[in-house]
Amino acid sequence: MSGPVGSGPQRDRAQPDRSGWRGPSGTDRSAVIRLGVVGLGVISRFYLAAIASSPRFALAAVCDLDERALTDHGVPAFRSHEAMLDAGGIDAVVVTAPNDVHARVAMDAVEHGLPVCVEKPLATSLRDGLAVAEAARRRDVALFTAFHRRYNANVLALRDKLAGAAPVAELTVRYLERIEEHVGADRWYLDPARSGGGCVADNGPNALDLVRLFLGEVTLESARVTRVDGIDRQAVLHVRGSAPAVVDLDWSHPGETKDVTARLADGTVLRADVLAGFDGFKGSLWHEYDGVLRDFAAAVTAGSGWRDGGLAALDLVDEVYRREGA
Repeated sequence: MSGPVGSGPQRDRAQPDRSGWRGPSGTDRSAVIRLGVVGLGVISRFYLAAIASSPRFALAAVCDLDERALTDHGVPAFRSHEAMLDAGGIDAVVVTAPNDVHARVAMDAVEHGLPVCVEKPLATSLRDGLAVAEAARRRDVALFTAFHRRYNANVLALRDKLAGAAPVAELTVRYLERIEEHVGADRWYLDPARSGGGCVADNGPNALDLVRLFLGEVTLESARVTRVDGIDRQAVLHVRGSAPAVVDLDWSHPGETKDVTARLADGTVLRADVLAGFDGFKGSLWHEYDGVLRDFAAAVTAGSGWRDGGLAALDLVDEVYRREGA
């Protein structure tokens, strides 16, 4: 995620199949899916590790504007995603470039007939997200949004506990961090035009997806956003699924706190600390991205029949900003 990908004319053809991969209508579930990764910033290392350990995927190409990031991957390297797509030799694409180019890269990949895994958010505007989704439907390829927190072991353990418990009366999801400690050299996060607005656009989709995991489809009831220098640093969102939920987002929090708390109808309180039990900074992400790729393999097989919460989260974020007049 060192910078936006290169620009160029949009193509409207599928790449030739050179691997035996036959696509959604005739999927060979044993075939290795060759992946091209667009964006080699702070999150890409988790994808690259997951690809290396996956029996379903093989790294086939990488792309980034920063030439230094392209070395030592052992696969063809490109400084524009258009060149990578035109070169062929890939069956699917992972987009982990800056947020403001997610939709453009995903659209170009879809128009080449390739399924796409897009790091959240799917786009920085609902209109762009809907356009990519329509193109994926038309091309019969999967459009997959990577909500990595839904694969967290502690989150899944909480979901298992709730399966035999009293109904959830209220859910709270906290996503608190000091953003400057997490972005490394990817300073675009601090530019509202590139991140999509701030903590609501970037962390909001992951947190809202966790609410959706526990409470089903979600509607927005109210939102309060605090901005500094035009970027949202804190937000409190009140949403409702099968029960009410509070989403607490903070990019100015000392340290890091990410958890889910469920208050049940019988008064029981159950909690999942997303970070507990994982060594090292961002240690939980290694196993979460293994889960992302497992589901992306299923999405590739499903083609345009795949459904996830990418558009739903984008719609909620869009509603927050519309209510706030951002």
